[in-house]
Amino acid sequence: MTTIEPSVEPATEKRVARLFGLTGDAWMRHANPLSVWSRFSCVSLIALAVWSRTWIGWYAVPAVAAALLWTWGNPRLFAAPSSTRSWASRGVFGERVYAERATTPIPAAFVSPVPNIANTISVVGLAMAVYGLIAFAVWPVVAGIVIVHTAKLWYIDRMVLLFDDVKQRDPGVASWEFGP
Repeated sequence: MTTIEPSVEPATEKRVARLFGLTGDAWMRHANPLSVWSRFSCVSLIALAVWSRTWIGWYAVPAVAAALLWTWGNPRLFAAPSSTRSWASRGVFGERVYAERATTPIPAAFVSPVPNIANTISVVGLAMAVYGLIAFAVWPVVAGIVIVHTAKLWYIDRMVLLFDDVKQRDPGVASWEFGP
């Protein structure tokens, strides 16, 4: 197996994971498919809360705060799953491997611009949604959210492939997958 030696700088993904409390056992809770799929509600809930300022005025502030709290707390709220063989769980494990790439080598085949491209597309979609929220234009909001979700699904798909490759070589990583 050809691997790329780790760098000394922590990966951006690792810093983001720490921001959301994804360390140790929290990764296993986030690997619960309910956590993964319910996380897709975050951008829409934030957009709805921001949009609600037209209906409820300043009462939108607590709605935005609640949506942001849901976004921050979601990865921690679910119990570890009874099985981690689902696509969603394997995607989370791939994200964990990818986030640790600064200290743990990953296969050379997975050192590509695809995750950065997916994340960049996601940022473009987010920018569209923000523009739509500022301009009160529904179509940029909807299109932006669709773009964000599509890019995230592509990113998760790449992370599933990374996990499936690494688990073949690393018994510690392979142990994360269990159940029927």
